[in-house]
Amino acid sequence: MQGKPYKLIELFVIFIVIPISFAINYLPLIKLSIGIVGFLYIGFVLFRIEKVKFKVNKGLPWSRFLKQTMLKLCIIVFITTCYVWIFDQANLFQVLLNNPLLWIFILFIYSFFSVYPQELIYRTFFFHRYQNLFKSERLFIFINAIVFSLAHLFFRNALVVVLTFLGGILFALTFQKTKSTLLVSIEHAIYGCWLFTVGMGNMLGFPS
Repeated sequence: MQGKPYKLIELFVIFIVIPISFAINYLPLIKLSIGIVGFLYIGFVLFRIEKVKFKVNKGLPWSRFLKQTMLKLCIIVFITTCYVWIFDQANLFQVLLNNPLLWIFILFIYSFFSVYPQELIYRTFFFHRYQNLFKSERLFIFINAIVFSLAHLFFRNALVVVLTFLGGILFALTFQKTKSTLLVSIEHAIYGCWLFTVGMGNMLGFPS
C-alpha cells in the first residue's frame, strides 16, 4: 500500500473516478455505499498506515493565520456581495434576515459535519499520502485544488466548480504552511459560512 504505483492508482480512483461518477445519475444508495466505504478506507490508511494522530499541534501561528484569513475574507465578502447584489438580489442575506434559527443551525452542522471531514480527506490525507509523489509543490497544490473542485461536480454548476477550485488553492496553501487540519478547517468554515450567509447557499446545497 506504500508503493508509488499503488498510491497513484489509489489517487486516481478515490479523487477522480469516484467524484466524477457521483455526477452521473445512478442509485443514491449505491453512491452512499461507495462514499461510506471510501471514507472508511481513507480513515484506515490515514490512521493505521500513515500513522497520523488526532492532536492539535503546538505553536500554531494563530495571529498570522487570523490576520491573513480576515484579509482574504474581506476580499471574498466584497466580491460575493457584489455578485449576489447584481445577479441574485432576492437572495441577498435572505436566510439570515428571514430565518435566523435555520441560519445558525446550518452554520453549525456545516462547520462540524461537512467542513472537517472534507479537510481531513482533501488536505490531511491527500498531503500525507501523496505529496512525496510530486517534486513540484506548485503542481501538487494545483492538483489538490483540481480534485477538490471535482468533488463538487455533482452540483452540476460551473460557478461552484470555479469557486471550489479557488478555495482549494487557498486551503492547500494554508495546510502547506501550517500543517494543521484545525486551522484549514476554520478557514474553510469561515468562507463557506459566509457564502451561505450572503445568499449563495442554494447552489452549494444548503437548504433555504
